[in-house]
Amino acid sequence: MTETLPLTGERTAPGIWHENYWFARHDAAYRWITAQLLTKPTGRILDAGCGEGYGAELLRLAGADSVTGLDYEHTTLRHVRRVYPQTNVVRGNLVQTPFADGAFGVVTSLQTIEHLWEQPRFIAECARILAPGGTVVLSTPNRLTFPSGNWYHTRELTAAEFIELLEPYFEITHALGLHHGKRLTSWEAQYGSCVDAQLAAEHDQWDDNLAALVRSTTYTDFEIRPGDLDGSLDLILVATAG
Repeated sequence: MTETLPLTGERTAPGIWHENYWFARHDAAYRWITAQLLTKPTGRILDAGCGEGYGAELLRLAGADSVTGLDYEHTTLRHVRRVYPQTNVVRGNLVQTPFADGAFGVVTSLQTIEHLWEQPRFIAECARILAPGGTVVLSTPNRLTFPSGNWYHTRELTAAEFIELLEPYFEITHALGLHHGKRLTSWEAQYGSCVDAQLAAEHDQWDDNLAALVRSTTYTDFEIRPGDLDGSLDLILVATAG
């Protein structure tokens, strides 16, 4: 079983049954990237705010030319180096990274920007380290649908606010929303919001239906598509550098 970091509410991780819904929701976005972007040579990829490291490792295993994970916390970096020894990881500040101009062909940063105080500086830094014609993929929870009260989030965004942040630096090619797929939607039609149910009680107090749903959730239970951004769970923007 994969060794895990302690759960603090700041990041998700694989291998923890009661965290499985949130992990699968993150995993779906990384899987979309591997299916859509790794079909051709990408050059170097940076996963900015790589957290536990599973996303950078997935990109590496999917055949990316070269993947570097960037994070700031020493405990997190030690974990990534121990659990994913073939994935390169670097310590650095996301708004002042240790990389040269145009160093990467792709920059990914999933569920990270909402943790940052200086969001415009982060977007500007992504533009600086991205090669001309390169691609940036960013995701964040949709403020309109995401439960309030996460102490680790400095500013959550709507689709309009997210797009406004990127437009001075990038040409946005895809504005996408992550939604529950058929199985989760069907469950919620019968039992109500699965997110609200998870947050309403500690996991050892969940009923059998909820526990079974969370245990069995995978990335295939989510859909990523254009349209209805305001109704989506997470927002995903794909953009190119000039």
